[in-house]
Amino acid sequence: MLGIAAAVLFFFAFLIDAAEISTNDVFSSTNVMLLGLMLLALHVAGIGSGWSGRRR
Repeated sequence: MLGIAAAVLFFFAFLIDAAEISTNDVFSSTNVMLLGLMLLALHVAGIGSGWSGRRR
């Protein structure tokens, strides 16, 4: 789940950078990319792996 969220944030960062959209400093492409990296690191570390909706 966190991996998908990281991919979406990377895509948003790419769109902001490629389209040269002027945003404020909070939503700059670098900050969005850093948020994506943080989510990807949490995903690789195994945080959030127990968040599935169905259980065995």
